[in-house]
Amino acid sequence: MKKLIVLLATMALIVSIAHAETSALQPDSRFKTFIYARGDKLMDETGEFRFISFNVPCLHYNEDNMPFAEMNPWRLPDEFEINDALESVRQMGGQVARIYTLSVRRPGEDPNIPRHVIGPGKFNEEAYKSLDMTLAIANRKGIRIIFPFIDNARWWGGIEACAAFRGKTREDFWTDPELFEDYKAIVNSVVNRTNSITGVKYRDDKAILAWETGNELICPPEWTVKAAAYIKSIDQNHLVMDGYHLTPVRDLSLQDKNIDIVTTHHYPVMFKVAISPAEMIEQIKKTAALARGKKAYFVGEFGFIPTKDVESLLDAVMDEKISGILIWSLRFHDRDGGFYCHSEPHGGDKYKAYHWPGFTSGNAFDETNVLSLMRQKAFEIRNMPVPAIEKPAAPVLLDIKDVAAISWQGSAGASGYTVERAENPNGPRQIAGDNISDAEFQYRPLFNDTSVKIGKSYYYRVTAHNSVGESKPSNIVGPVSVTCKTLVDEMQDFKLISNREGTLSLETKEARKFKEDMHRLKGATGSSIIYKVEPPIVSWKVYSFFPQAVSDFNFYESADGKNFEPVKLSRHDYFTGKGDYNYCLPVLYTGTGIGDDTRYLKIEYTGEAQISRVEIKYGQHN
Repeated sequence: MKKLIVLLATMALIVSIAHAETSALQPDSRFKTFIYARGDKLMDETGEFRFISFNVPCLHYNEDNMPFAEMNPWRLPDEFEINDALESVRQMGGQVARIYTLSVRRPGEDPNIPRHVIGPGKFNEEAYKSLDMTLAIANRKGIRIIFPFIDNARWWGGIEACAAFRGKTREDFWTDPELFEDYKAIVNSVVNRTNSITGVKYRDDKAILAWETGNELICPPEWTVKAAAYIKSIDQNHLVMDGYHLTPVRDLSLQDKNIDIVTTHHYPVMFKVAISPAEMIEQIKKTAALARGKKAYFVGEFGFIPTKDVESLLDAVMDEKISGILIWSLRFHDRDGGFYCHSEPHGGDKYKAYHWPGFTSGNAFDETNVLSLMRQKAFEIRNMPVPAIEKPAAPVLLDIKDVAAISWQGSAGASGYTVERAENPNGPRQIAGDNISDAEFQYRPLFNDTSVKIGKSYYYRVTAHNSVGESKPSNIVGPVSVTCKTLVDEMQDFKLISNREGTLSLETKEARKFKEDMHRLKGATGSSIIYKVEPPIVSWKVYSFFPQAVSDFNFYESADGKNFEPVKLSRHDYFTGKGDYNYCLPVLYTGTGIGDDTRYLKIEYTGEAQISRVEIKYGQHN
């Protein structure tokens, strides 16, 4: 009897220690427990866990690094960018962010692209370190991460690329034992990884809400059952979510003991079938009814619908007591200035990724109102009052080599910025630019200071503001010497063009094909534009795109605007192929002034082309 009492006491102590380890805070973490399921509800230490938040697909791996001269759009995010993304989610009341999948090396692609999976059982440590940073910051911000392992589609490699490693087809992925072993190796590489920043194994990381078998996996249900069983066999702490996303959810998933969560995705067009917002709501209600009492359920993706319909879907999720809903999608600040941008191929050439807190550049899809609505509902679903907006943190001013190219790392929640300059580092300061949006132009310098005096040197700083106040000022950068001024035309209108002829139109559509540049001037053969500046023209750059073959512009300069002389040009091509988005051909033209009295630059189209930006340096200081 005494031995039995000792044994029971020992077991109780082991259980107590295990529970303490499970519930204790990780280093620098706001979480006390893992998310767990109770029937059809998600739970945390405070009770039922419900959320309205965002898909942040590029949180750990960026497909949208698209400056004009950049030939590789894939980029690993840094600490500033991940922090900005999750701070934006936090400010909007989100408790969850769903990332996209691991990327997989595609056959024949540039080996410099930093993929996660580079061969069967072979993984890129640098890419995984971005996952480490994502989880470290998620713990600090109090944001739970949903982690899908692999993609059904080709965008980031996915199942097709995994099969190609073995010389097999995407259809083989669901039945071939060797390919399933490769999938298990991918899962194991994540679940049993030790975070290089926190020292915590992923399987022990409370910031992970759930492992998702994959993204939008159109797979046999038996494959999902096998995948879920394997994930559970190496991680008992986290929930497992079925990556199948269609309505209705499958009965096998609702019955399987290793699957904790089911999900659905909803868009106006699914498999070329038009679906109204009302039909989306009915699909969601149907799924909720099927899952009720069996599995937790939430809407994993939805989007590309008007604001009033967004509100209807959010209300339906709350009314039906569904665990949550995630809109597609949020992009964040770029460490080089501005935001990362993403036009949605299936968004009807209208919807784009959202930028918090919303800007006039997103008026076409009512960005500001949608984000305000998401914030309101994110707190409502948690039965919390909506708190006041917070003042933004100070931005970080980047190094300045030219007063025509001033940029800064933006502040989450800032709606605009003020740029100040001074001739001495301690002032007095003047306002050089006010209420500047860092979302107006894509992958460009944010500010051109046109009111400087040639021959002077200046020190700059920036402050951020929003509806409730102004941030502390940024760091000071300078001195910056002014040797000339710069005319910069971003092709929003015709205001900077002194004369134009022929067939010309301002274009904003299909921005993805033009490296996300949403302001361009389209012209046909024989069309021309003329710019006038104070003499002399020092140099110029013309950023352009061609839909098919390149047909070089003709360039002319003049002192009087009547007698134009042709000028030599240099041409720089930045084309790497049509890719998945049918990219146009980016070509940069550069040239210099031909005399001390030249003040006119004429650009003549010799074929169909679109100009996205013109820079003319003028008035050089001797």
